Amino acid sequence: MQPAPTPTPLFSYKKFWAQRLTPAPVLPMSAAEMDELGWDSCDIILITGDAYVDHPSFGMAVVGRFLEAQGFRVGIIAQPDWNSVAPFKALGEPNLFFGVTAGNMDSMVNRYTSDRKIRSDDAYTPGGLGGKRPDRCTIAYTQRAREAYKNVPIVLGGIEASLRRIAHYDYWSEKVRRSILLDAKADLLVFGNGERQIAEIAHRLAAKETISDLTDIRGTAFTRRKVPSGWVEVDSTHLDTPGKVDKLISPYADIGAGSGNPMDEAKKGHDAQPNKEPDEEPVQVVRFVKDIPKSQASERSVIRLPSHEQVSEDAVLYAHASRVLHTESNPGNARALVQKHGDRELWLNPPPIPLETKELDGIYELPYTRQAHPVYGDAKIPAYEMIRFSIAIQRGCFGGCTFCSITEHEGRIIQNRSEESVLREIETIRDEVPGFTGVISDLGGPTANMYRLACKSKTIEAACRRPSCVFPGVCPNLNTNHQPLIDMYRKARTLPGIKKVLIASGVRYDLAIESPEYVKELAQHHTGGYLKIAPEAIGDGPLSMMMKPGVGTYYRFKELFDKYSKEAGKEQYLIPYFIAAHPGTSDKDMLELALWLKGNGFRADQVQAFLPSPMATATAMYHSGVNPLRKVTRRSENITVPKGIKIRRLHKAFLRYHDPANWPLLREALKEMGRADLIGNGKKHLIPNYQPKGFEEKSGQGKGQRKGRGQPAFRTQHVRQKKH
Repeated sequence: MQPAPTPTPLFSYKKFWAQRLTPAPVLPMSAAEMDELGWDSCDIILITGDAYVDHPSFGMAVVGRFLEAQGFRVGIIAQPDWNSVAPFKALGEPNLFFGVTAGNMDSMVNRYTSDRKIRSDDAYTPGGLGGKRPDRCTIAYTQRAREAYKNVPIVLGGIEASLRRIAHYDYWSEKVRRSILLDAKADLLVFGNGERQIAEIAHRLAAKETISDLTDIRGTAFTRRKVPSGWVEVDSTHLDTPGKVDKLISPYADIGAGSGNPMDEAKKGHDAQPNKEPDEEPVQVVRFVKDIPKSQASERSVIRLPSHEQVSEDAVLYAHASRVLHTESNPGNARALVQKHGDRELWLNPPPIPLETKELDGIYELPYTRQAHPVYGDAKIPAYEMIRFSIAIQRGCFGGCTFCSITEHEGRIIQNRSEESVLREIETIRDEVPGFTGVISDLGGPTANMYRLACKSKTIEAACRRPSCVFPGVCPNLNTNHQPLIDMYRKARTLPGIKKVLIASGVRYDLAIESPEYVKELAQHHTGGYLKIAPEAIGDGPLSMMMKPGVGTYYRFKELFDKYSKEAGKEQYLIPYFIAAHPGTSDKDMLELALWLKGNGFRADQVQAFLPSPMATATAMYHSGVNPLRKVTRRSENITVPKGIKIRRLHKAFLRYHDPANWPLLREALKEMGRADLIGNGKKHLIPNYQPKGFEEKSGQGKGQRKGRGQPAFRTQHVRQKKH
């Protein structure tokens, strides 16, 4: 395997000529603002489903300010009315390209609950108003942008595009949809954090290359008619043999002769090398990785996934394709992937190389105002209010939780900022952001305590294909030293003018117990009475499908947290999160969790069921009923998948066992499960045998259900603990 290439440093490009006209006080959202800046046009226009907040927690602000730092004039079209083409012409025709994103969340996750009910609010909209973006808004925006200026290249990005980059199961339509690149009819798709890709795209287009020339940029996807000559194809089904024989169709059924599969007869007349030129070097098709010529081991080999049509018809093949995609996600060893969609080949280049510390520092120290665009006036944007005084110290997550899509988007190699950069940002907030009261609300990222944690060996890291560094246990090759994070916390809380530094990002407690000193620092100085952690479940069955640690690890963390809180004279509580109706969860598992909650004095205020988000491993489980964490074979065992309104209601009801509205449903279920002994009026009973007047059975959601607070809907259960 050849080592990954060294990328061009982010800030080493020669700046575009328009640098003399930038930076702007705030990126323009109207022609009038462009006139004030002296711009006759924008080089790049970014279209987003979120309100424009010039803060590094908002993706379009990061991309916009970064492109501005490269010398380009960047305009923003935020939450346009998609019913008309006029808003997409507001800034005129861009000189280079449109960048389109749904925003910080997938638009379907943002707009709908896990029960497919439309949310009444939107945390990324002024006033929290719902309905300001369409379903699948990346597609809708792209269509309008194309209608406005048909010859302008369109580049997709953001989490919606990233997680829908291949054929994917869509929970809302209950079918496998095509790559969003084809449905949107865009030119190029950027997946993952996009700074490396977007810089190269912008500079190459500015140098008069065409968008169709840009086929060699890591972290991008595009379509082509065929696999180029000189490449070696590897059949993914021989990397990981899938499914039942009688249902299997080789991915080479689409390219005919030489596949050795009887299904090829159904494709008679389809040439094995479509569109082959007479003097063209043929594409070599191999069955096994060992058959790839050493000279082509990585740079010229591509993994062929089953086609969109095949994974749509065969859920086992879908699980297989999902597994292969995840094993080809390490930038150090990932190969290109190709997946046929009709007569087009969807091509995914390997993931981008993670950013170096100096590069990440540069991104977060761009001239953000850290405020919403003035056009919104005094309107509150809930997501902004939540992160207004927070700071990101890292990117990426190596936890690999199957229900979460952070790893699929940001990668599992942690990208860190320097301590000096973080402290400078704290001082910037203190000195420049209106309304700062001296409290930093968070120093974190996808996970609170993965800062500077990495594999002890770069060689091992580059070769590893494990989906998680901490499951089923912490990898012995993982450096778990929390001291750099402890040092940063201590320096941050002692800065002049800083009263408190809180940690709001979720703590990975199986890592935290590796450093009792970290737990002590966290409990005694950075917890405001309650600390969020995420056991998600307590049963081995669901935990194994989630790739989460056992409940014993939670107890060890709780023991340390309680000890150090008591030493500091503080009464503090852990706030655990749980997931209802996750694949691998039985009614018995949920009953066990309900009894555990009651036994520990917990009552869930917010309840929502697992939401199968695009491209997550747990979504492949939900759709296929098999476990893609293991090799998908003809003998793969079926796993329990709670589907349907009734069972999802029941699983949520178990988590709100204390709500009288859920008692009729629970009584019925307990009787069917042979556990009527848990119905009664004593302490040993889960629910009483009487029903208070005025309480009718409802959906198991209970009071205080979260409605569109801007958090991924599959991070669900907020639990409070009764004081004894």
